[in-house]
Amino acid sequence: MSEKIAVAEKQLVVFNLGAEAYAVDIGMVKEIIQIQPVTRVPGVSLNVEGVINLRGLVIPVVNLRKRFQMKQVESNKETRIVVVSCKEMEVGVIVDSVAEVLRIPISSIESASSLFADGNLEHILGIVKLADKLVIMLNMDRILSHQDITAVNALEPLKNEKVGPAGKEHALV
Repeated sequence: MSEKIAVAEKQLVVFNLGAEAYAVDIGMVKEIIQIQPVTRVPGVSLNVEGVINLRGLVIPVVNLRKRFQMKQVESNKETRIVVVSCKEMEVGVIVDSVAEVLRIPISSIESASSLFADGNLEHILGIVKLADKLVIMLNMDRILSHQDITAVNALEPLKNEKVGPAGKEHALV
């Protein structure tokens, strides 16, 4: 009878931005949806695209290409919004495509702190070493800047605001 040794594993959702692969812990991902129209909100951080109505919930949407100062591209049929729990709220992040869900041994993750001395990279948890590529593992709680969080928190009242034509009120969501 052969014995199996338990290996500590982590499950990740892998997505692409340009030629790079990024990953987040699957426990943070609430759902993955196709790109949909985003309602722009004036005066918020440039990284925040606006909000979407997801089954009655107003969800702020962050553009990761803008956050990472990457060249902007047009959305296509592969573009997705990954809805994650971040800073005790749900936030959508726009990605070029979702590649796969991986189950990897924790030993295949190289800590970012051992690789980079730059304190500005606290949004990177580590680098996942796969046979054919490297994947940048993100800390979604650190992905939003202070300015982004302030902008997202400013959108909170929209969830309960009632608007409508003169004399008729209805919930925004």
